[in-house]
Amino acid sequence: MNISLRRILSLNLLLITLLTFLVGCATGNTREHNRDLFALDTVITLRVFGGRSAGKALDKAAERIREIEDHMSATLEDSDVSRINRAAGKEPVKVHEDTLFVIKRALNYGELTGGVFDITIGPIVNLWDIKSEKASIPDEDQIEDKLALVDYRKVRIDEENMTVFLEEEGMAVDLGAIAKGYAADEATRILREAGVKSALLNLGGNVITIGGKPDGSPWRVGLQDPRSQETGQNHFAIVEVKGATVVSSGDYERYMVDIYERTGERYHHIFDPRTGYPAQSGLMVSTIISASSMDADALSTILFIMGHEDGFKAIEELGNFEAIAVSLDKDVYITEGLKDGLIPSNDLYNIIEPEAGRK
Repeated sequence: MNISLRRILSLNLLLITLLTFLVGCATGNTREHNRDLFALDTVITLRVFGGRSAGKALDKAAERIREIEDHMSATLEDSDVSRINRAAGKEPVKVHEDTLFVIKRALNYGELTGGVFDITIGPIVNLWDIKSEKASIPDEDQIEDKLALVDYRKVRIDEENMTVFLEEEGMAVDLGAIAKGYAADEATRILREAGVKSALLNLGGNVITIGGKPDGSPWRVGLQDPRSQETGQNHFAIVEVKGATVVSSGDYERYMVDIYERTGERYHHIFDPRTGYPAQSGLMVSTIISASSMDADALSTILFIMGHEDGFKAIEELGNFEAIAVSLDKDVYITEGLKDGLIPSNDLYNIIEPEAGRK
């Protein structure tokens, strides 16, 4: 693993700081079971409380995450996504039902947002290659050339034959903004079906909880300070949740470190499909709290790209979600449901009360 990737991963792991001391063993047959793995391009930590059956369910949950990675990774040569991309403009590709389900949901978000969420962003992601040590800023002609290939409306799904087809050669799908959420939901489903009542899963910043802590109290999830290297603070606020997911997207997760250190310009990995450049919405980080990690995964990206005003309006129309948006000026905008539920950790960030009448 190269130095830049290690640094990226360390930043990614800091995205959510879990503010709780968990008991390794409880009374009776309840104890803590842990699994750490690297999948879906991130470090994953799974913590489950229960008896022997909970430990077996945890193994199944980890296997399910691996299975989803095998289908949806953009880097594994034999994944559904890689095969879809290689066949772009040539022929439909038969895929696993997981892949078809996630792509359908992603295309729905594309429709709902008018293309703000677009899984055909692959050519732009590959052009910028943020994760590479040799990453550089593409010129405008290169960006325009690849941007012409970005259009979710040119993804064709055949549900009867379980196929996906990209209409133009050179197109490429990237499920990085939604696949982790689906994997988190599937892992959670397996654990719940096994009778697990208390668990905390962290898929590289996609945090999902089952119930509360073993003692019945809510989980306390610290929201990573997006400028922790400057402020010296681990987190700017805390939320308490039971049976909910907390998902964040930020400009500090993955970015061109060398260019930032030389120029102060932060070229990050969240691209605006309308421009082909890293999103410039005035936000450092966006967070969604909901029951579904897959929905929260997509919506955190949508909010980050759209900015807090338009993003909050879109989210309010979609359903029962809470949102947090942190501006470059360190203003923290929240939805109504978090008015009394967001606990500030320091005075470096200014929490803005939600507008009257806003949900």
